[in-house]
Amino acid sequence: MPKNGKHYQDVAALVDEKRSYSAEEAVDLAKQTARAKFDETIELHLRTGADTRHAEQLVRGVVVLPHGIGKQVRVLVFTDGEGAEGAREAGADYIGSDDLMKSIEGGWLDFDVAIASPAMMGKIGRLGKTLGRRGLMPNPRTGTVVAPGDFARTVEEAKLGRVEYRMDRNGIIHVSLGKASFPKEHLMANLTALVDAVMRARPSAVKGQFLRSAFLSTTMGPGIGLDVNAIGAMRVTV
Repeated sequence: MPKNGKHYQDVAALVDEKRSYSAEEAVDLAKQTARAKFDETIELHLRTGADTRHAEQLVRGVVVLPHGIGKQVRVLVFTDGEGAEGAREAGADYIGSDDLMKSIEGGWLDFDVAIASPAMMGKIGRLGKTLGRRGLMPNPRTGTVVAPGDFARTVEEAKLGRVEYRMDRNGIIHVSLGKASFPKEHLMANLTALVDAVMRARPSAVKGQFLRSAFLSTTMGPGIGLDVNAIGAMRVTV
């Protein structure tokens, strides 16, 4: 019995598993293989040569994708009032302090990004177990712990398509690039911005080849191998 259904086998037949595709070819193929009844997400998977047992080799950061990720981003701001007006004007969906914390402790998690000031982190600490395992805990390394005067800018960036990238325990980075319905040029711009950010974040402690393999895939489709050397050389030009 085949492991995958006929639909998957049909789209997988379009991809040569032994070939490493250029970014342009891979994006075209990803769009072709996205045949589900919903707008599939296109994801980038980068396997690095980092040893994640050593903290100095970990890669984690954020990047604002030029064309977003194709979904409405719900932003929550923890504040005791300072900076609230700027956050509200920038489009924050939820703003508050103890009231929001109480709701979260009760199981409410209908938001995608949480932002807080350093002064608020003492209060928010009790939510660490709940928010941390869902990747929602504000963190200085991901730019979500900022001064109240920076709330508006951070909310705007989150709404525009600010995404976090980080390694899993195997040294692999998984991140969304956008939707299959995006124009090719938008996906290419997002891909370039992300690869550029990851390569600039390469830790000096990682020796040898940093990128070991790279793949594009859609929500329901097969992995599409990328030319690692060409991908690693992608840079944003001003």
